[in-house]
Amino acid sequence: MTSSTEAVTRDWEGLTIPAAGTYLLDAAHKRVGFVARHMMVSKVRGEFGDATATITVAEDPMQSAVSATIQAASIDTTQADRDGHLRSGDFLDVEKFPTLEFRSTGVKSRNGNEFVLSGELTIRDVTRPVELEVEFEGVGRSPFGQDIFGFSASTEIDREDFGLTWNVALETGGVLVGKKIKIEIEGEAIRQA
Repeated sequence: MTSSTEAVTRDWEGLTIPAAGTYLLDAAHKRVGFVARHMMVSKVRGEFGDATATITVAEDPMQSAVSATIQAASIDTTQADRDGHLRSGDFLDVEKFPTLEFRSTGVKSRNGNEFVLSGELTIRDVTRPVELEVEFEGVGRSPFGQDIFGFSASTEIDREDFGLTWNVALETGGVLVGKKIKIEIEGEAIRQA
């Protein structure tokens, strides 16, 4: 936590952004979710309940960095049987690969409060480059004296690129589980130092 005399925000290209420092994802104010097609006709939504992230806001905001770890077994689609299958060797294989990892490799300003965060996503020991569309939601101080900022991010991946190839062909054509997975992240980060 910072002292009341220390700058907690600064102006950058017309935006009020957080002061440089290390921020942690607030476990109480985050959602790491996903959307997948089911039977070619509907969407299944889920999330990972156990995810941590460290965000290093640099003096030059375009040099900022993010590292995140998601506990694979924390997957939740509100259906116990489906969650069990997603944890199995057919999908995440949580016994062998307990975490999903993300490490940023760069950030670019797009327009106003919109950015592109490039990085490497690792699922089942397969690492692929991804680009997240990030929206900076704002910065402030909580009633508890914590300096925070909010954000949302999204991207789409092909699950088969990460070795998640299990599927069932449908009699009517198509497959049980879509290849494209949309990742949706929302959260608040709290300044640590």
